[in-house]
Amino acid sequence: MFCLKQSKKIKGYFDLIRPFTLLAPIFVSCCIMVASYFQNRISYDLLSIFWTTIIPASFSLAILNAASNALNQATDVEVDKISKPYRPIVRGDISLKEAKIVSLILYITAFLLSITINSTFTLIVFLIAVFTVSYSLPPRLKDKLFLNQIWIAIPRGLFGILASWSVFGNPLDKLPLTIGFIIMTFLIGGSITKDIIDSEADKKVGTKTLINTYGIKKAAIIVLPLMVLPFAYIPIFIEIGLLKSYLWVLSFLAIPAYFVFHLMLTDKKTCRKMENTSSWTLMYFTYLLFAFGFSLLTVMNSFTF
Repeated sequence: MFCLKQSKKIKGYFDLIRPFTLLAPIFVSCCIMVASYFQNRISYDLLSIFWTTIIPASFSLAILNAASNALNQATDVEVDKISKPYRPIVRGDISLKEAKIVSLILYITAFLLSITINSTFTLIVFLIAVFTVSYSLPPRLKDKLFLNQIWIAIPRGLFGILASWSVFGNPLDKLPLTIGFIIMTFLIGGSITKDIIDSEADKKVGTKTLINTYGIKKAAIIVLPLMVLPFAYIPIFIEIGLLKSYLWVLSFLAIPAYFVFHLMLTDKKTCRKMENTSSWTLMYFTYLLFAFGFSLLTVMNSFTF
């Protein structure tokens, strides 16, 4: 009996931090750090610096995401009772107090780990934490129409890119700022896909989203330009000198970005493994592909000089 309770408790902690969702910040941050390493022509051996710097920095960002996941569940119990009753707090496997303690420990861990990288990285990690905490805790930016989308996109898009770039380079250079702006704008639009499943539950607890305010079709039309145009404008960014010409191929990501919009209109089925819709899954895949493509192209370009 004791072993069964302990097993449920351990599973509850895993479900609280949602380990699967941590793969994205690890993957994206590693890609951007590798790109920064080659772009800034760091003299240290990549293999050794990978274990001593890149892995700790990416884990700092992933742990920060885990802290945000735990805090979000701790503050969204009423919504989860309606739309996600399988989550650990609602199931009774983890208490509300335990969830908050776990979240606090993870926030502190992420911050302490960031200190081992550099001061700029630490500062941006702190700013990401401020955004994620203010998103979930009163006055809860999550409840505010339009602001809730921006409050997700800034830390996960812009600040995530800048933090990763700052490990080896200047985050205020035009390249990381432009890349961060592109993915931030895409996420302002694309992150509404996460609200489809929670639409009715959000409305009952007073959280206003584009989905439950305007309906899926109108909301999708509103955010379509935000998802497609950042990629479609890459040739313009190249023309005005914000990006280098070798990145032009990333403009083709406007195609999957459009299909995110298409899926929002046609597919509302839940992907239980990632506890969301197919449009959300494609949105995340596009995000990952952008980071990988940017890193690969930057590394390849570094060998041409």
